[in-house]
Amino acid sequence: MNRLLATVVGVVLATTCLSKTALARDYIQISGSSTVLPYAKIVAETFGEIFTNYRTPVIESGGSGAGIKEFCRGISENTIDIANASRPMKNTELKACFDAGVTEVEEIRIGYDGIVFASDIHGPNLDLTPVDVYKALAAQIVVDGKLVANKYKKWSEIDPKLPDWEINAYIPGEKHGTREVFEEKLMTEGCKQSGAAESMKTLSMDDKAVTAACISIRKDGKAIDIDGDYSETLARVMSNKTGIGVFGLAFYENNADKLRLATVNGVTPNVDTISSGKYLVSRPLFFYVKKAHLGVIPGMKDYVEFFLSDQMIGPDGPLADYGLIPAPDSEREAQRAAFDSGTVMSIDK
Repeated sequence: MNRLLATVVGVVLATTCLSKTALARDYIQISGSSTVLPYAKIVAETFGEIFTNYRTPVIESGGSGAGIKEFCRGISENTIDIANASRPMKNTELKACFDAGVTEVEEIRIGYDGIVFASDIHGPNLDLTPVDVYKALAAQIVVDGKLVANKYKKWSEIDPKLPDWEINAYIPGEKHGTREVFEEKLMTEGCKQSGAAESMKTLSMDDKAVTAACISIRKDGKAIDIDGDYSETLARVMSNKTGIGVFGLAFYENNADKLRLATVNGVTPNVDTISSGKYLVSRPLFFYVKKAHLGVIPGMKDYVEFFLSDQMIGPDGPLADYGLIPAPDSEREAQRAAFDSGTVMSIDK
């Protein structure tokens, strides 16, 4: 019995040591949201300059969903330490983490961003509404009480105040967190405001089917999914002077010499309208920390604390200069306190 006990203890100790050894990578690996990417790069580069005893973190893009999926693969040197995201992690994703042994996940909110529409700088002023966007881009719309394929070809057919342009919209691909905010704040809201959602219910469609129909994007070339980052969307708009692209506010601000910003419901997106909630299409930005890697990956804890410092995410920091909408003072303090205390996520019931 003693020999068996000693064997079991030895296996446990060996496994523990192995897990520590397996995580002996000497740099932080990060992936995820293309929206958060430039902010994370600024922090990583500054971190590397100040904390010279650590290697500069390696950061890749690819979208919120892809980053979270990689993050949730498990605990090892072959998995990333941090996932950037432009939307909250879903319950299903957190469960996938738990199932793979990533049972302690810390959620960090860094600030806010706005999703904006923009066209070529020489184009007309645009004022869009969720109804306009829904009618222009939905795969099917309700006509005379029936759900039919979307036949709108020009923006002016939807509303005469809009330009007489062919509908050509470049929107975030399905793997991007921006796409989910686009679907929720514009497609779903436009579907409701137009009365289409209520009409669909009279067609014996359940709530799930109505939601799916509201966010389903047409595939006839009028709406183009962009799976790359905003630079690809910019290139599309530059090559099609009547095209309309969806961007993050920060990207627009860094390309304001090329793009004309659209308003939504008459509101211009900027720091004040987004932080106050007046601008409809805004969202919080996050990154997720694999707690099991803290204290094992060199510099990881210091990196997170540095990211959360007012030196980085405060109103006078470089991220705000680049376009991040800083969270209120109390929220930034709460984020730091939550990380200090090791608060982890649980699956919502």
